[in-house]
Amino acid sequence: MKFNELGILPALAGALAKEGITEPLPIQVTAIPELLTGKSAYIHSETGSGKTLAYLLPLISRLDLAVAATQIVVVAPTHELAIQIQQQTNRLAQNSGLPFRALLLIGQTSLQRQLDKLKTKPHLVIGSPGRILDLIQMKKVKMTAIKAIVVDEADRLLCGDQANAVRGVIDAAPPSRQLLFVSATEQPDALTAAEALASGLLRLRTGSNQVNRDIEHLYFICEERDKADLLRKLIRALEPERALVFVHRNNSAELVAAKMAHYKLAAANLHGCRDKLERQQAMDDFRSGRAKIMIASDLASRGLDIRGVTHVFNYDVPTLSLDYLHRAGRTGRAGVRGFAISLMTESELRLAGRYSAELGIPMTAAVVREGQVRREDEKPAGVTEPWM
Repeated sequence: MKFNELGILPALAGALAKEGITEPLPIQVTAIPELLTGKSAYIHSETGSGKTLAYLLPLISRLDLAVAATQIVVVAPTHELAIQIQQQTNRLAQNSGLPFRALLLIGQTSLQRQLDKLKTKPHLVIGSPGRILDLIQMKKVKMTAIKAIVVDEADRLLCGDQANAVRGVIDAAPPSRQLLFVSATEQPDALTAAEALASGLLRLRTGSNQVNRDIEHLYFICEERDKADLLRKLIRALEPERALVFVHRNNSAELVAAKMAHYKLAAANLHGCRDKLERQQAMDDFRSGRAKIMIASDLASRGLDIRGVTHVFNYDVPTLSLDYLHRAGRTGRAGVRGFAISLMTESELRLAGRYSAELGIPMTAAVVREGQVRREDEKPAGVTEPWM
């Protein structure tokens, strides 16, 4: 099936072709025809499965370009995700030649500049629910012509500290608006909250909470004090084209950054960024290849779409399997093979069994020997002593 068979505007199908995207992914085939009808829906599909285009393409196709008014609102839990959605929207506008405009509205940026840009009456506004609600209450974002509101990463926005702001944005729109909730996981609380906001909610899904099968999952056992050195050895042995290193402690990020700098391995430390400009510079360095390693917290694992991530390293391993799912989902995208690698102490080893049981994935033990990664199933014939 091709995109032009799904009912979207031909110009949008042409825009995708310019990016080398010609065949829709399963969630896009499932969602686009339904969303073109204006139905409200809860869209669930695994990370990296194409959910952003699954909702952008039908919503842009439904825009009334003759009306200079905001018609679509997209809210996201992080600035990074909001920026990614805006960038995808801008690429569609540029490559299609369609005269729609998108405006990014997030905090920690100039409010006056956003007020000035709102005077151009963008067709889409994309951003954080708090900033968008503030501008609605200031009567600067007009909601009278709204056709659709998208809540991206709905499991996080509907059940976290931004839930009230999300509901405020929805309440400001006409009752006829289409509501779309998007998530990589199925969280009962989020689904219940979404159904309370949109009766008769259509559920569109592909896959499950499982990590896709293009990812190999390895774990290495070491002492906590040896993790930084093991990570350095793994990066040398595996030579990742682009790697994400996940931490959840400040001292871990500092240790990793120092170790990478000592061995002249270019790394961007997103975890240590204190403001929007620093985060943007770290992202730009990683995307451009100036830094092949990105040190990040779980904040960066939700919705972050960076092409070409070949390896994900869990330096600090997550306790919850769903957190492992989101981290691992940063690699193995669009049918390209990826690797999720966990550095575990003996006391953390139980988590490998948890991931395997709860996510239905094989977790393979491995070691680094003589500069090479050796998996448990590669133990040489005749070796009787413990391989690990």
